[in-house]
Amino acid sequence: MAARHIRIVERVLTRLKLKQLRLLVAVGKHKNIQNAARELNVSQPAATKMIKDLELDFEVQLFDRTNRGVVPTPFGEALIRHGKLIFAQVSNAAQELDDLNEGSSGRVVIGTLLAASPQLLPLAIEKVMRERPNVAIKVVEGTNEILMPALRSGEIDLVVGRLPTHRHRSEIVQEKLYDERILAVTGPNHPLADQPDLSFEQLKPYGWIMPLVETSLRRQLDQFFIERDLYVPPMVFESVSYLTNRALMQSQNLIGLMPAHVPAQDIDLECLKAIDWNVPFGTGPVGVSYRQEGHPSPVCQAFLDALHQAAGAMR
Repeated sequence: MAARHIRIVERVLTRLKLKQLRLLVAVGKHKNIQNAARELNVSQPAATKMIKDLELDFEVQLFDRTNRGVVPTPFGEALIRHGKLIFAQVSNAAQELDDLNEGSSGRVVIGTLLAASPQLLPLAIEKVMRERPNVAIKVVEGTNEILMPALRSGEIDLVVGRLPTHRHRSEIVQEKLYDERILAVTGPNHPLADQPDLSFEQLKPYGWIMPLVETSLRRQLDQFFIERDLYVPPMVFESVSYLTNRALMQSQNLIGLMPAHVPAQDIDLECLKAIDWNVPFGTGPVGVSYRQEGHPSPVCQAFLDALHQAAGAMR
């Protein structure tokens, strides 16, 4: 097995061309060699030969031919994923060189989930910018379903927020920074805002702002409702936009669930209220995720260190 691996690596390092990988990714996208060849401005016979050469070099079948086009095999999907990562790294290298040419001291792209946005991420950014004032930082907000594939493909360097409990762990390193509890939050004028020791029965008449269906918190909330005699709220909004949710809670008698650090400042300013209901689910780890392969760049390592320090300060 080791001899075969060495043979393939030596052959690929000698023969592999980036244009072959570009074609591979294009075929995976179009599921059609002719359309992929047109995108790369090569003839279909030349494209077919390039794919065949890849299969010979790696000693695997990359695509299954069907009457509706071509479908990547598991080998093809793996090589497409690595091809995308290679192109992302080339793009990142070009961007970093451009940043250095412009006087920047590196570049990092951070994916953030709601739990990290108000305190953890800003604290880490402030520390990095004090130490590296010319660093280029890009922040992308989203859910794990959006951010984790971008992390794997190299478009994002780090993802910060609540760690997924079961999914999105393949090829990803996860570092826990602290545990975060969930609060039930309303506007300051909600009928429940100042009532002590609330029961779920008292919450039932009111509408809810709910997390998206693909989030762990939403699945836990749905299960909680099922266990409460299949309870269905009288009104439901699905949103992860904090600004939208805050405005809705201030103007409507709605209940929202969110990690405790997210509304902390608005609760201190009495723009929102944490109602006196102990949420019986949702407590979980907040942390940082990054690719398992290779070593973080110096600026990524600086950001990881800053996140750990920021989390320590928050604790």
